[in-house]
Amino acid sequence: MSRRAFTVLLVAMSGLVASESRAQSLPGTSLWDNRGDAASAMVAGIHRFADRELAASVTRRQAHWKRDFRSPEAYSLSVAPNRERFLQRIGAVGTRVSPVELSYVSTPDSPAKVAEDAKVSIYAVRWSVYPGVDAEGLLLEPKGAIKANVIAMPDCAITPEQFVGIAPGLPQSAQKARRFAREGCRVLVPTLIDRSDEFSGNLKVRMTNLTHREWIYRQAYETGRHIIGYEVDEVRAAVDWFTRPGQPKLPVGVAGAGEGGLIAFYAAAADPRIDEALVESYFEPRESVWAEPIYRNVWGLLEEFGDAEIASLIAPRALIIEDSPADSQENPLAPAVAGPPPARNGRADAASGRIRAPKREAVESETKRWKELIEDLATNQPGSIFARSHDDLKDDRSESITDARPQFDSRARMKRLVNQLSEYTQALIRTSELRRYAYWEKADTSTPERYSKAIEPYRRAFHEELIGAFPKASEPLKARTIQLFDEPKWTGYAVELPVWPDVVASGILLLPKDLKPGERRPVVVCQHGLEGRPEDLVNPKLKNVYNAFGAQLADRGYIVYAPQNPYIGNDGFRLLQRKLNPLKRALFSVIVGQHERTLEWLSSLPQVDPQRIAFYGLSYGGKTAMRVPSILTQYCLSICSGDFNEWVVKNTNLDRSYSYMFTIEYDMYEFGLAERFNYAEMAALIAPRPFQVERGHKDGVAPDEWIGYEFAKVKRLYDTLGLADLVDITYFNAGHQIDGKGTFAFLAKHLNWPDGR
Repeated sequence: MSRRAFTVLLVAMSGLVASESRAQSLPGTSLWDNRGDAASAMVAGIHRFADRELAASVTRRQAHWKRDFRSPEAYSLSVAPNRERFLQRIGAVGTRVSPVELSYVSTPDSPAKVAEDAKVSIYAVRWSVYPGVDAEGLLLEPKGAIKANVIAMPDCAITPEQFVGIAPGLPQSAQKARRFAREGCRVLVPTLIDRSDEFSGNLKVRMTNLTHREWIYRQAYETGRHIIGYEVDEVRAAVDWFTRPGQPKLPVGVAGAGEGGLIAFYAAAADPRIDEALVESYFEPRESVWAEPIYRNVWGLLEEFGDAEIASLIAPRALIIEDSPADSQENPLAPAVAGPPPARNGRADAASGRIRAPKREAVESETKRWKELIEDLATNQPGSIFARSHDDLKDDRSESITDARPQFDSRARMKRLVNQLSEYTQALIRTSELRRYAYWEKADTSTPERYSKAIEPYRRAFHEELIGAFPKASEPLKARTIQLFDEPKWTGYAVELPVWPDVVASGILLLPKDLKPGERRPVVVCQHGLEGRPEDLVNPKLKNVYNAFGAQLADRGYIVYAPQNPYIGNDGFRLLQRKLNPLKRALFSVIVGQHERTLEWLSSLPQVDPQRIAFYGLSYGGKTAMRVPSILTQYCLSICSGDFNEWVVKNTNLDRSYSYMFTIEYDMYEFGLAERFNYAEMAALIAPRPFQVERGHKDGVAPDEWIGYEFAKVKRLYDTLGLADLVDITYFNAGHQIDGKGTFAFLAKHLNWPDGR
């Protein structure tokens, strides 16, 4: 429901009071005489709030750590809980194949040994990671004594063949994998998922310009997995193979640059079996990760882990941070990424995000913070593995070699890897329902009273772990209002309420004119959708998908409040999601706080019955109807219009055009949601309060079958609780809009406000 703000405001003016000179405020409030574009001001204020929270996260992190410096062993033990949380954050939680099988890759036309020189033989290999998922790359075997095992990764834009010098693209000085091997290291070079978009999409639906990394990220995020976690597990599987029983005990190292530097860095933090790490072109303060590509977005990362804290997980093992020149053209291993592949020929909808080579002063400041965190355990010096490589191997001049596979196609390999991870993730999605059933087994449904008590831990988990919880409002409850509407049956006021510094809640309140002194009436909170404004719902002169349902309800005698939610401004509000996610928060974390403050204020009004405040939202307002009343139990009922869905499938399906995999709406993904909550489970948090779905048969959000399948679970729950009359789905023969027939009857019944009053 996109709106051109200027047009909306012009049309809305037709319903405003005639003269600003007679502007009035609601009794008991101050005058809001500088309202302007309240929606844009709200979003801008939340950005300022989020920026401060990001900066403050650096000092908050220490509360999560209890480092013991009495000995290296004591230190390692003391940070073990942090390591486990780190693995959860990056989604490295899958069960790896055991034992790992590494095999040589060959065909009649492509030998497994792809190249060799006087010191090194190079083989094409693959090794098992998860069921159905293999890592692929190159294995470099020294012809002499082997001193160490190394996993080496260039930036994901560089192929293993380029990194070892058998394909053009890198100067010899940057062919580090081969240099490590010539120095006596056995080296595995995994193929990382790259930033092209060649295979991102479905030819039967639409191809997109999402990078392959974002294509996997979106699917995986919903299941509590991550492209980062997948690739860290590829490294851990390689370590499994290096350290398998019967093998000589050798030091294990990881090395990487750019995206490979990220994976090497995270893998060393994740796996204590790695003795030494070399990280290039990836180490700096991470509070601006929101501006980087979205596939680096990690839920809750910055609450506990900046780069310095991640480095502290590697201590007391050796970590070498190599500064890269700020001008990445001086270092071919340092990526410079302006954004996703350009939109073209219908391929679009990738998230924004750039990569710039770290500036030396940024690297130095984070290095200083790392050393302060771990005191005498800090080491930025090479150990036994990368010693010569780090110092004087820059002068090495190895002979030129070529690939023995003249028909080798690295794109076919990339397609295979992308498809494997996609299929693995889709299998997780298909089975997530079973894990949700198991998670909810302890919810006692024997009586509504026992059920209400039993679901409180689920509500807390939903709020704190899946949505993200901010503290309650910190600002004094001092409302500002200004009269906007004077209709025959009601008066409308714009309202602004402070929540946190720079964060406000705002909306439009409609008060019926026939209210009697001392009378308390039910309230219907009417919520707009994407890019919407409260005027869209309450101005009777506007013709749109809302059908002025707020005004209609006010005409029926309800008090109506239409909040402004901050999902407006296109990428401007989506960047809020990017800023908040690393803080273990989301846009709905803010929205919940705004609604909590709104309920507090509405309950203070003498005209309002605080026990009868209902929620009714369309589209993104329907998303709000599923999430906010699940958390805020003062909402006495909830109506979800134009959004109720098999939500997990809606986010991740690869076969239907209405899946969010094929839209710009990357803000929809909630980390790990599929493992514990779908829409049926959110409705289970609304129970035993009344709940209704409003569904148009022609609504393109999803097919009726998806809605019916998910709603059947909700109906079963209410029937089990003996509350069959409190749940309903109302269908109508139209599209994505408010119908208002079955829903108005539902409101009248459960708010005890019969039609016609």
